[in-house]
Amino acid sequence: MTPDELYALLPTVIRRRDAEEGGPLRALLTVVAEQVAVLQEDIERLYDNWFIETCDDWVVPYIGDLVGYEILPGIAAALSDDTSWGTGLSAVVVPRRDVADTVVHRRRKGTLPLLEDLSSAVAGWPARVVEHRRLLCVTPSVRRLTSEAGAVREGAAGGGLADLRSPVALDRLGGPFDGFARTLEVPRAGSARRPGRYGIRSVGLHVWRLRPYSVTRAPAYCLDRDRACYTFNVLAIDTPLFTAPVPEPSSFHVADESNVPGPIGRSALAERLNDYYGPHKSLCVWTGPDDPVPLDRIVSADLTGWRYRPRAGQVAVDPVLGRLMLPPGTAPAHGVRVTYHYAFSGDLGGGEYPRPEPAPADGCEPYRVGPGGDHGSIAEALEHWQAAKRAHPHKAEAIMEFTSSDVWAELDEIRLDAGDRLTLRAADGVRPVLRLRGRYGEDRGRVLTITGPRGGPPSEATARIVLDGLLVTGGCVRVRGGVERLVVRHCTFVPGWELEGRGTPLAPGAPSLDIADSPVRVEIRRSVLGTVTVAGRAGREPNRVDLCDSVLDATSRDATALGSPNGSPAHIVLTARSSTVIGSVRARAVDVLENCLLHGEVRIDRCDRGAVRFCWLPPDSPTPPRFHCQPEHSRAEERVVLRFAATRYGRPDYVRLADTCAEEIRRGGDNGSEPGVWRHLFEPQREDNLRTRLAEYTPAGCDAGVYFAT
Repeated sequence: MTPDELYALLPTVIRRRDAEEGGPLRALLTVVAEQVAVLQEDIERLYDNWFIETCDDWVVPYIGDLVGYEILPGIAAALSDDTSWGTGLSAVVVPRRDVADTVVHRRRKGTLPLLEDLSSAVAGWPARVVEHRRLLCVTPSVRRLTSEAGAVREGAAGGGLADLRSPVALDRLGGPFDGFARTLEVPRAGSARRPGRYGIRSVGLHVWRLRPYSVTRAPAYCLDRDRACYTFNVLAIDTPLFTAPVPEPSSFHVADESNVPGPIGRSALAERLNDYYGPHKSLCVWTGPDDPVPLDRIVSADLTGWRYRPRAGQVAVDPVLGRLMLPPGTAPAHGVRVTYHYAFSGDLGGGEYPRPEPAPADGCEPYRVGPGGDHGSIAEALEHWQAAKRAHPHKAEAIMEFTSSDVWAELDEIRLDAGDRLTLRAADGVRPVLRLRGRYGEDRGRVLTITGPRGGPPSEATARIVLDGLLVTGGCVRVRGGVERLVVRHCTFVPGWELEGRGTPLAPGAPSLDIADSPVRVEIRRSVLGTVTVAGRAGREPNRVDLCDSVLDATSRDATALGSPNGSPAHIVLTARSSTVIGSVRARAVDVLENCLLHGEVRIDRCDRGAVRFCWLPPDSPTPPRFHCQPEHSRAEERVVLRFAATRYGRPDYVRLADTCAEEIRRGGDNGSEPGVWRHLFEPQREDNLRTRLAEYTPAGCDAGVYFAT
């Protein structure tokens, strides 16, 4: 109901008197109308809240209670806090899909495929269930063991010899699809101290926590044109290829290798090439502009050391290293394009995953750069924008949108005038790469300079720029002049500028973002950056740096991740939430450091301002007052040590906490999850929820355990 409609309900005499006195009652009803609109919207939602498919998140636990859905101990108190609804905790601990299927699951209780459905519904993790007791060694009858070949055949069903001539079976050894017979293990599968696997009552649920992400028709990197050696990853690093999972045909089907996002082995690719290769499958290769390489020309090979020599017309693919090779001297002039899938923990950095985009200003049409767009290069699009501004000064806002996952190497400077609003972003479903120099070019990396207007006081800096969905490699982004704000969203500035084949940075500790004498405020969200340096003057207002759900990686904990170019504390005020920093942090002051993993020295000059909450940081760091920070809070510094699964950018488990990390860290965030950039995944809660559901639905007489495949 609008304020005018509410005002019209009053008697005419009241409205006349209100008009004579200047309309104070109308002004009051304008405020009341806002609350009436909220109440009216709530009334309209009452019908939708009767159904699990359409209800609000806060209603899901109440509907679950009606059908007897069990909430984890301690979670009910957390859900009673109003702040939990905005963090996404309720959607994790009380999944809508699991509540909706509660009755159906109870009817299927005792069936093994149900456990896979539970993992997907409760934790969001693909899974495969295995009856490990069927793989236990048994003593066969002498009459059945007629020959060695028969023993090998018995081994496929359990209780016999392993076939060492089967490379596919050997690749599966120790994994979820291992079919070799094993001896009995005494520990139970569900033991909290030392879980076993191969027991008489054991049922294993193998889950994949890493998610598959696609790279579509992107250029492969040519390492050696004469020998036609390429890497799938445009950064020229070895990247294991993963399966793009296909849905299971029915709810009674037990997942196989095509239904889970696991790494592709060489033998598996050779045996099931048709399942993995194709334009809309796990990987595909184009050596021409139109059709992909035919299936019969693809061969699986071990390209370690590039010793393999493909025959004429063949394309050798190594899915373990993410390499491909053509016959020598046949590298196409226009390059090779590939589609593949890699694994990562979540939506972070540059990628083809969906990104929420802020609404542009009215009348601001994007300048589309690339295939299907209006401009062939970013420099051409910037020139058109500058010409449009000169003709129409009100066109100070522009959006440059990349339409393909190509490599763009011509951009080295962006000039902004006062009042400009510029956005460089990737279109939906693409990951453009800004290469600031060729890999084998000059010794010093090039710099992408963003220059604002000069000459005015810092208070008159009004230019703004947004970088969204980009992958920047080969150098540094430098900001100088009168730029008011720089926003980096869903971007990757490769730590160390460039990487060698195994992920070693070529320029360890080199800055990825350099603020050179500019009053700019930096906002970094859902991004991966290398070192950030800020050169500010002590007599000027400090720069503000806001870090949220991001990674700063100086490539070593002894290097500087955030500071000034000379290594002293930067003249900034830092705000960091749910972020992971590898390297030292040196700043003048902080507003708040919250839910962060700070793997390096932390030095804050002003300790009388700000707060540090729910973080892990070295205990001897000079900081503002700390609250619930590890390892001080647990008083076990030798045991509560920060351990990552990997700290090299490019690894699938990059900046994930190791499974052996102390529980005080894994559950050290303010929401009971881990601090750091993966805090929003709520993995400890997902695991607890899954184990609780397994205890409820495991077949009678069985002992279920959860095993992490990735």
